Amino acid sequence: MACALIAKQNPINFIDSMFKPLIFYIGLRYTRAKRRTQFISFVTLASILGIALSVTALITVLSVMNGFVKEISTRMLSMTAHATITGRFGQLDDWPALVQKLKNYPDVLGVAPFINGQVMINADRRVSGTMLTGVLPEKEADVSDVAANMMSGKLTDLVSGQYGIVLGNELAAYLGVTAGDKITVISPQVTPTPAGVVPRMRRFTVVGVFQVGMYEYDRNMAFVHIDDAAKLFRMDHAVSALRLKFDDLLDAPEITQTLSAGFYPDYRVSDWTVAHDNFFQAIKMEKRVMSIILLLMVAVAAFNIISTLIMVVTDKRGDIAILKTQGLTSGSVMGIFMVLGTVIGVFGTVLGVVGGVSLALNVADLVKNIEEALHIKFLSAQVYYISELPSELIWSDVYGIAGMAFLLSLLATIYPAWQAAKINPAEVLRYE
Repeated sequence: MACALIAKQNPINFIDSMFKPLIFYIGLRYTRAKRRTQFISFVTLASILGIALSVTALITVLSVMNGFVKEISTRMLSMTAHATITGRFGQLDDWPALVQKLKNYPDVLGVAPFINGQVMINADRRVSGTMLTGVLPEKEADVSDVAANMMSGKLTDLVSGQYGIVLGNELAAYLGVTAGDKITVISPQVTPTPAGVVPRMRRFTVVGVFQVGMYEYDRNMAFVHIDDAAKLFRMDHAVSALRLKFDDLLDAPEITQTLSAGFYPDYRVSDWTVAHDNFFQAIKMEKRVMSIILLLMVAVAAFNIISTLIMVVTDKRGDIAILKTQGLTSGSVMGIFMVLGTVIGVFGTVLGVVGGVSLALNVADLVKNIEEALHIKFLSAQVYYISELPSELIWSDVYGIAGMAFLLSLLATIYPAWQAAKINPAEVLRYE
C-alpha cells in the first residue's frame, strides 16, 4: 500500500526511488482494486464505460446527421443552380450577350438559360399543379444533374417545336403516364376569344421521366424545351433567368457579391444559400440541439466521477491522514484525487472516441447486416427517399466532443478532491 510505504521511509527518497512524482504515483495506485474495495473499482469501471458509451453515441449520431445533411444537400443542389441572374423586371431580354460576359469570370464553370412558371397538368381525370421549366437540353447538363438522373428517355429528347416534356417520377406516377403518353399543360395566362377569355393550353408528349430522390422535385417539376416554354408563356426571345455553376458551391456567396458589383444595377444575382436559407438554418439548429442533448449524456456520465471519488475519499481517509502527517500538503492531496478522476476521464474519452469513430465509419454496413439478419428494412425505399443510412465523420466534431468530455471529467474531480484536502489528520487518527 502506498501510504504504508511512505510512513516507513522519507517521502523524498520514496519519490526518487520510484522515478515519478508522488501525487501521480498515488493517484494511479488508487485506480487498482484491493479485495476490500472491489465495489469502488466496479463503480470506477462503470464511470469509464458511461463516458465511453456517451462519447461513442455522440460521435455516431453527429456523423449520421452529417451524412443525412450531405446526402440531402447533394440531391437538393443537384437540381438547384449555384446562383441565378435575372433582370430587374423578372426576365432577361439580352441573355446571349450576358452569357458572353459571364464567360470572362473564371469561377463560373457553366451558364444555362431557363424559363419557368406555374402550370396545371391534366392527364385523363388527374390534374396536378407543377413548376414547368423550359431549358436548353445541351446546356442544362452544365448547371444541373437532371440529365444524369433520367429513369427513361433522355433530356436531349426535348426538341424545339415537338412539344415533348420530361416529368418527375412521382408526378408521372400520380398522373399515371409513361413515355409516349399525351398530357395537357394549362398556363395561367389567358387568350381572348369571342366567347371570352380562356386559359392557354397545349398538348405535350411525355418523352422521359427523371428521379433525383427529393420528393419536392420528383413530384412538382417538369421540363420542356425552352422554345416551347417561350411560346406557352409568351416570352418571345426572353428568358426568366440564367443558371450559374461555380467552381466551388461553398464560395457561392463571395462570387455572387463579385458578380452583383459588376452587373449592378441592371441585373439581380442571388445564390443557393439565399434560396434555401430556411432549410439549412433548420438543419444547423437541429444539429446544435441534438449535440446539446447528447452532451448532457456525457455530462451525466462525467459527473458519475464525483460519486466514485467521494467513495474513494471516504475509503482512504486513514491513508490521507498519514500522508498529511508525513508532510504532504493539502494541494498535493487534492492533486492525487484529481489525477484519479482525470485517469477515469481520459480512459473513458479514449475508449469512446475509438468506439465512436469505428462505429461511424461502419454504421452503414452494420445496419445492413442487422437488416439482413432480422429480415427487416429500417429505411424502406417506399417510404424514405434515403434507403441507406449515410454517415460522414468530421474530425473537428470528434476533437470537440473529446475535448468537452475530458473537460467535464476534469471539472467533476474538483469537489471530491477539495473534500479530501480538507481532511484533518488529528480527527481521523484519533480513533486509530
